[in-house]
Amino acid sequence: MSTLFNIIVVIQVLSALVIIALVLLQHGKGADMGAAFGSGASGSLFGATGSSNFMSKSTAVAAAVFFASTLGLVYATNNRTSTVDAGVMGRAVTAPAKPAAPANPNAIPATTVPVTAPAPAAPAPVTDIPK
Repeated sequence: MSTLFNIIVVIQVLSALVIIALVLLQHGKGADMGAAFGSGASGSLFGATGSSNFMSKSTAVAAAVFFASTLGLVYATNNRTSTVDAGVMGRAVTAPAKPAAPANPNAIPATTVPVTAPAPAAPAPVTDIPK
């Protein structure tokens, strides 16, 4: 599945580069001043009656390949049967924590000494509430 994914990514990148090149090579609609003097028919694929030239049809084909590869990538990534990705923190490797060595090896650890807290004092009853 990984090989198919890589092939689709390469196709998508290449089709994106082809689209960029074809769009940059085409001239805009405002650049048709030469067509008024009779040179416009030579640039179209099917002569003067054709609705679009070879460059615009090639751009449409490259765009279709780009969209198809995008849908292929969506299908390939949604149908992977790997474990659920827990993100960056889920992939982090944690080492078990070592207990810190006591500063004095003969000292009694603090967890073995019982600590008793005094009982809290009861609040004094309220007898007179000022009005």
